[in-house]
Amino acid sequence: MSAAPLSGDRVLSPLGRATAIAAVITQAGIAVTGSVVRVTGSGLGCPTWPQCFPGSLVPQPHPEVAALHQWIEFSNRLLTGLVGLVGLACLVVALLVRPRRRRLILLAATMPAGVVVQAVLGGITVLAGLAWWTVAAHFLVSMVLVWLAVSLVAAFTEGDAPPRWLLPPPLRGLLLTATVTLMALLIAGTLVTSAGPHAGDAATPRLALSVAALAQLHADLLVGFLGLLVGLGFALRAVGVPAGTWRRYLVLVGVVIAQGVLGAVQYLTGVPEVLVSLHVLGAALVVVATAALWTGCRVRDETPAVTVSSTRPLASTGTT
Repeated sequence: MSAAPLSGDRVLSPLGRATAIAAVITQAGIAVTGSVVRVTGSGLGCPTWPQCFPGSLVPQPHPEVAALHQWIEFSNRLLTGLVGLVGLACLVVALLVRPRRRRLILLAATMPAGVVVQAVLGGITVLAGLAWWTVAAHFLVSMVLVWLAVSLVAAFTEGDAPPRWLLPPPLRGLLLTATVTLMALLIAGTLVTSAGPHAGDAATPRLALSVAALAQLHADLLVGFLGLLVGLGFALRAVGVPAGTWRRYLVLVGVVIAQGVLGAVQYLTGVPEVLVSLHVLGAALVVVATAALWTGCRVRDETPAVTVSSTRPLASTGTT
């Protein structure tokens, strides 16, 4: 007996997709606002956590902490609440889908769970006096959550069957290699920041490594990543991927090139604050585009139902 149409998916898919897109925007956005906190030296504008000052959740007049720094840091904390609400909305919509879809629910659950993880990391960052490794971890977790949010957007409009790849195994390996290189590129970027002038306020200890050497490593990884993408592009054309997948590839290449140009300008102009935040935004967009390419390189069909009675089919779930 064939599976009944997934009417719950059809009804809730637009709403679920909208909440997932909102999750992509807010997860990327809080990474950008976090960079604003860093470049303005406002990381300790609220010197305690979870309160801003002992005995107060909100900023208070203080002779040693400028009001502007307090409100920048406090606003970033408030944005965490918005990210959490969007994450909860994703989970609620996923739970309402019938029949229940295990993979969709697990992906949606990473959104509010990620906010909890980030809140704990934020507390550790404050208590550790903005130690560079805590700030780097904060950013990297945000990038993971951006990737998962993009996957969630796709999950709301696809089935739960195991992925049916549009690429042969060698090309999947090339795509994976490019993604691992992107991970290394992001890590190297956090190290450049940790050793540079925008790792926190003036009193924050920096990573004791050469900024020039780290910037060269970062640039080399960018060139390597772009080279892998060029090779992947020739291969995608050779196997004849769908037009939608090809468009996602072109968007990714365009974003990576723009990010590389921005990084070069940033380095040559002495790393002005506004370009730091734009570079963080660019990093998030590269992650979005790479994750979107992944989802565009495979198809998940609806999983056939297993009939357990004449009136109650049970849809099987696929692997995550």
